[in-house]
Amino acid sequence: MGKIDFKPGNMLYPLPAVLVSVRDKDGSDNLLTIAWTGTVCTNPPMLYISVRPERYSYEMIRRSGEFTVNLTTSQMTGATDYCGVRSGRDHDKWEETGFQKLPAKRIQAPLIGESPVNIECIVRQEIALGSHTMFLAEVVHVSVDDRYMDEKGTFHLEQAHPIVYSHGSYHDLGRLLGTFGYSVRKKKRKAKK
Repeated sequence: MGKIDFKPGNMLYPLPAVLVSVRDKDGSDNLLTIAWTGTVCTNPPMLYISVRPERYSYEMIRRSGEFTVNLTTSQMTGATDYCGVRSGRDHDKWEETGFQKLPAKRIQAPLIGESPVNIECIVRQEIALGSHTMFLAEVVHVSVDDRYMDEKGTFHLEQAHPIVYSHGSYHDLGRLLGTFGYSVRKKKRKAKK
């Protein structure tokens, strides 16, 4: 087994495939698919999305200073792809996907009702990086679908079958391999009979 040289590029995969909802100052709403996203800070809770300036939603985010990140599921895969290949300039993606539009708690950008997790964000910094501009945002509210809560108050996102994006393909997340700290956790001893 060997290694071969590959052109420099973004090879950090898989990535979450999320739908970002936006509302401009005139009250127009749009959806866009984003894979360039991630967590950047715990306290205060912050995340980022990177958007190409030519995208229709780019100016909506710049002017409003807010957006909602909606996690996606295997049932939402077709609509997630559609929102990434069609422009809000020419299509009403809310109407065409049939997603339920819900009001947010802390911002104007709506939530997708079918999403298991909705993350309301306020932009704190905008960084032009080249092909994309990164919007660094503070998380100001999170809503989760109560169908994935257990009786102990634990949220089980895995039951929603979240999807990820890798090299042009969408994938359903697979089986559980372990939980944080499992590699060093002491094994429980079996009781002697």
